Formats: sequence, structure tokens, C-alpha cells
Amino acid sequence: MKTDKKILITGGTGFIGSNLTDYFLNHGFKVVIIDNLLTSTTENIPVLKSPDNFIFINGDVIQEETFTQLKNEYFDIIYHLASPASPKQYIKYPLETLLANSLGTINVIKYLMQSRSDKMIYASTSEIYGDPLEHPQRETYFGNVNPVGLRSCYDESKRFGETACMTFFQKNKIDIRIARIFNTYGPNMEKNDGRVISNFIVQALSNQDITVYGSGYQTRSFCYISDLVAGLVALSKPKLSGQIINLGNNDEQRIIDIAREIKKITHSQSKITYKSLPIDDPKRRKPDLKKASDILHWSPETKLSTGLKLTIEYFKTRFAL
Repeated sequence: MKTDKKILITGGTGFIGSNLTDYFLNHGFKVVIIDNLLTSTTENIPVLKSPDNFIFINGDVIQEETFTQLKNEYFDIIYHLASPASPKQYIKYPLETLLANSLGTINVIKYLMQSRSDKMIYASTSEIYGDPLEHPQRETYFGNVNPVGLRSCYDESKRFGETACMTFFQKNKIDIRIARIFNTYGPNMEKNDGRVISNFIVQALSNQDITVYGSGYQTRSFCYISDLVAGLVALSKPKLSGQIINLGNNDEQRIIDIAREIKKITHSQSKITYKSLPIDDPKRRKPDLKKASDILHWSPETKLSTGLKLTIEYFKTRFAL
């Protein structure tokens, strides 16, 4: 299926960005990616070997000259995903993270306006809620964030990015939407990205100790990548300008139970060991998805057991584990 529509994705070789790229290419869109490959790889984009209807720009969103390569080309949707996105990544690259979500976001918004592109979707995060005092987390909750902690380069820059989006939306009447993305997993995750599920899978398949931080009774809600992509696509529908919507899965799970499930599926001989909980690590995390259901008519469909099996097979195949 061919279409004349064009999509710009910053951070398009990353975990979420590459899956979003695959979706639009498979549906006949022209896709342009901007990525500096700081925490990702072009191996996530096999289409690079056959670049029909696809352009990759190796560039950094914090540099205005990156956008001059686009020559004011019009895009039907601009997705801004460029940023390190796991604690291991953004603690390693704090300044790059801070700038990608602040100056980078403003540069993307400026391009949206000067190119007169139709709309922009900003990939925010559940981390803007911090260690939440409200459960589950609704879009109206302001969050409980440490502004000077190790995680603040990500948490607070994402919050600033939201502020930038809403300021330009209110002042310039441009079409911007915000997706608050909760924990996501699936194919194209990196082997050493430091995320919970990728850590557990690599450790289990290698028969290493499975490392659980804290008691393991802290919770997360994990969304399979195809469901998240469907949510991001749904957020691009008409008449949603200014909307801020949680995207994720509301099936709340204890971390220790995730470790046990992965060990069971992989038939691993690994032992589960415990380490101290990192500072400011949230104790509970679960999205309220009522707004996504009511406005987008979207909800996640993939069961955790199914998604874990698919993700484990991906890690076995790609990394020969």
C-alpha cells in the first residue's frame, strides 16, 4: 500500500523509533529519520540496505544545522523521540539527555512551524510522575520528582519538553500532542540498555545471576512494543491537538514476579540475587488509561506472557544467546 504521506522521526533507530519506522514503512509512508546513534544502532533499521521511500540523517537534534538538511520539507507527522531513555543510558549521558529534551525539542518545534508541517507528537515518559504519590497515575497528576537527583537529567528535561510543547501550542496555535510512555519492551531492545526486562532476559539466557534491585516488590506495568506503536499511531488522528495521554499497559506486576516468569520461560539455571534499590527509583508505576481508551479508542492487547516469549526469542536470535 503506497501513500503520499511523509513522516519524520527523531531518534528513529532507537527501540521505539525503529519499531515506529517499520510500521509506517510497512504501510507505504515515506519516512525520514534523524538520529546521532548515541545509544542505538542502524542494525535496528534493516531497510537501510534497501532505502526505497526512506532517508536516514545521521545528525543531532540539538544542532540547528541538522534540520537544514530537510530543506523545509513538509511532513504529515513529526515524532520527536530522540533521547537516551533508560537509567543506564541517561546517567551515562546526562548532558546529551538534558539537551535532547530541551533544546532539541525546541528545535523540532521550530522546524514544525517553519516547514508548516501538520502535527508533532512528543514522546514524553511516565518518569515525569517521578516516585508517584498517586496510583494509578492520571494525566492530571503533577508528579513527585527530585529535581537534582541522578535521574533528573531525564525526568526534568522531559518535563521541560512538555512545557515547551504546551507553551508553543498555546502561543502559536500549532498542533502538538504529548504521549506519556510507560515501560515498554519487545524486539529492537539493546542487549545492554539497562532496562528491567532486557537485563533479566540476558541474565537468564546466559545463566548468570538475575539481579533484582530492592525487595523486588516494587511494581511496573509493561507494554509490548506493537501495542505502544498502535497507541502512538492513534495519537496522530485528527482533532487531538493539545492532548496529553498516557500510553502503556495497566497490568501491574511486581519486579520479582517478572524475574521468576522469565526464568521459568527460559528454563534458566540462574539464581535471583538482590542489590540495593537505586536512589529515586519509583516504588509503584501504573498508568490510568481511561483517557487513551475514551479519546483514542486504544488499549493494549498483548498479554505479558506472550510478549515475554516473543522478546526472549528476539534476544536469542539477534544476540545468539
